Amino acid sequence: MNDIPRPAFWLGWAGVIPFAALSVSTLTGGDAWSGVDQSRVLQALVTYGMIILSFMGGVQWGLEMSRPDGNGAAGFAASVVPALIAFAASFVSVFAALIILTAGFLILLAYDRARIRAGIGPIKYGALRVQLSTAVILCLGIASVASLSSVA
Repeated sequence: MNDIPRPAFWLGWAGVIPFAALSVSTLTGGDAWSGVDQSRVLQALVTYGMIILSFMGGVQWGLEMSRPDGNGAAGFAASVVPALIAFAASFVSVFAALIILTAGFLILLAYDRARIRAGIGPIKYGALRVQLSTAVILCLGIASVASLSSVA
């Protein structure tokens, strides 16, 4: 764990802050401390989740590009799947979008772990991904439950 570069660690966790803040806000009905109604908070969370899931696909693209033998279509094709999952989430209800995003982050985490075990990508990346993805998945799960009481 000490091998994780400090900037990557701190910036990665900074990226979790919107997930955590918005998820906590959904538990309070949204407007209790933010002044924004819950449906807008949930939509902001879905939008941020779509952005970050797409970004994580871009990370996969970069990992594939950095491989000496990274000229196969499979790795590049897999790297666009997160963006497609995020795009699909834009067409459904907030609850369904949160479930789709949660599934997307779970699938991507499993894919990352398999690639790290196969020697594709640094181990320190895998360690950080487990931490950050677990936090994001928990936040999305909390918001999913909270969204059931919303008219979002």
